[in-house]
Amino acid sequence: MINNNTDKPSQLKKTPLYDLHCEQGARMVPFAGYEMPVSYPLGIKQEHLHCRTQAGLFDISHMGQIRLQGKQAVSVLESLIPSKISDLQTGQQKYSVLSNDRGGILDDIMVTNMGDHLLLVVNAACKHEDVEYLQSVARGMNNEDFQLEFLQDKALMALQGPAAASVLEEYSPETGRLHFMQGGAFNIQDIPCVINRCGYTGEDGFEISTPAENAEKLARLLLKNDKVRMIGLGARDTLRLEAGLCLYGHDIGMETSPVEAAIE
Repeated sequence: MINNNTDKPSQLKKTPLYDLHCEQGARMVPFAGYEMPVSYPLGIKQEHLHCRTQAGLFDISHMGQIRLQGKQAVSVLESLIPSKISDLQTGQQKYSVLSNDRGGILDDIMVTNMGDHLLLVVNAACKHEDVEYLQSVARGMNNEDFQLEFLQDKALMALQGPAAASVLEEYSPETGRLHFMQGGAFNIQDIPCVINRCGYTGEDGFEISTPAENAEKLARLLLKNDKVRMIGLGARDTLRLEAGLCLYGHDIGMETSPVEAAIE
């Protein structure tokens, strides 16, 4: 797993789940400008196996969430990625990449059509550059045509593993209707969430966005289920490697084209 953080410890940011990580005995390390849990007392190997057999809860709040809306939002995004977004139905999600003017990959992203806007999830190390890049392309457009909101007040968690669906349905039965790469707005015990059925482990699972102030409450609620354990970045890396999923900055980057990466 690469460590792409160059900040001094005093400069590191903390996710909304930082106190919970410490309570759970996590070993914290610098990653992409944040103090992040690389592992818990269970250990990377057992965390990996737990996610493969039950359900793992990952804090991915360091990643960026971006809201795009306006008449030209789709066309602006489509000018920067190799994928067609205009045919995404409401609630559908697509994996793609932001590319530069030479066709190199600036970042790999997830895009969800939320009906009245697009929701992007981008990598932690690239998120500020991604926002600047999108803003530069849309410079001069009015708010009716294009609006970008960098959702820095949101947390993001991933619930992954063969038991993830049954665990989540206990709290929000409506999530059972989601198929792979579908998402929408839900409430989990009055906590507003945007939930997408996707992940970065090779297992069935969900990524859950919620206001930062609700993150710890939601995580503790999910951890009440005996099938759910906190999983760190170490096992996240071994899980994605085992599944053959690329890591930006390691397997793909600015010198890689979408064609070479087999991304449409």
